Amino acid sequence: MTGRRVGFIGLGNMGGRIVRRIVDGGQAVLGFDLDASRAAAVGATAAATVTEVVQGSDVILMSLPDSKAVEAVVRGDEGILAASRAGQIVVDLSTAAPGSTVRLHAAFAERDVEYLDAGVSGGAAAAEKGTLTIMAGGSAAALEELGELFELFTSKVFPMGESGAGHTAKLLNNFLNAVSLAATAEVMVAGRKAGLDMRTLLDVLNASSGVNFATLNRFPRIIEGDYLEGGLTGALMMKDVVLYVDHLHELGVPSLNASGPMASFGLANSTGYADLISNRVVDAIGDISGGVRLYDEPGADDDSGKATP
Repeated sequence: MTGRRVGFIGLGNMGGRIVRRIVDGGQAVLGFDLDASRAAAVGATAAATVTEVVQGSDVILMSLPDSKAVEAVVRGDEGILAASRAGQIVVDLSTAAPGSTVRLHAAFAERDVEYLDAGVSGGAAAAEKGTLTIMAGGSAAALEELGELFELFTSKVFPMGESGAGHTAKLLNNFLNAVSLAATAEVMVAGRKAGLDMRTLLDVLNASSGVNFATLNRFPRIIEGDYLEGGLTGALMMKDVVLYVDHLHELGVPSLNASGPMASFGLANSTGYADLISNRVVDAIGDISGGVRLYDEPGADDDSGKATP
């Protein structure tokens, strides 16, 4: 980083883990979050305002829930844009609408500030290990300049092209993630009700054409009762699917396969799982299938996986 000062806005589920990796790598971070206690918890120096972060940093990273939050933090009266200065680099690690990203990129360009959209993939576990994947849109030179910083929390960085390309790639990836998680949840509940052994079923799927990220990385833990809490919530997963559908509409591409995850995560979110990890979609499907869980609970029927009173 050769002396560049780093600021970070949004120290929540992903942002906090990323900041911890940066700090542990020897780079000081000036951080801001609406919850003021989060900065110290991840080793950052707490800033009182967004403006303070911008004034005290050369590179500002954001990890925020959605485009509405990004727009507010950037365009607010005391936001990043108003306080920014020529030569700074702003990096949006959020999952955001590409159209909004392109507009923000143009606004920053007027102030001679580079704006990179750098969607991250890999979840909380990869953030903690420093093995996230970045898909980035914007200046290739600015992206290269941040290589040493990104090495502290990523294992792969893919330049995707012009502004908005990184967030577009992120939406496409997240949609496939949503499809595979929702579909695998449905399959596993059906297998449980049919009396199949969960471990053997996963072995079959992972050795066959149905293999996917969820069968390889999520369900081996879920069938043991470990939902990998701390990752993307059901509400945020639904937000990403909606963003995907909106963007496909803008591109003129039919979103023919969106109904499955929309229905699955819509069910989960409306039945009490919205603020829990999106993996809990399997419990929502299990609930309407007669109270099925993929693992044996006290008092459960071993054949069906249905909990008994």
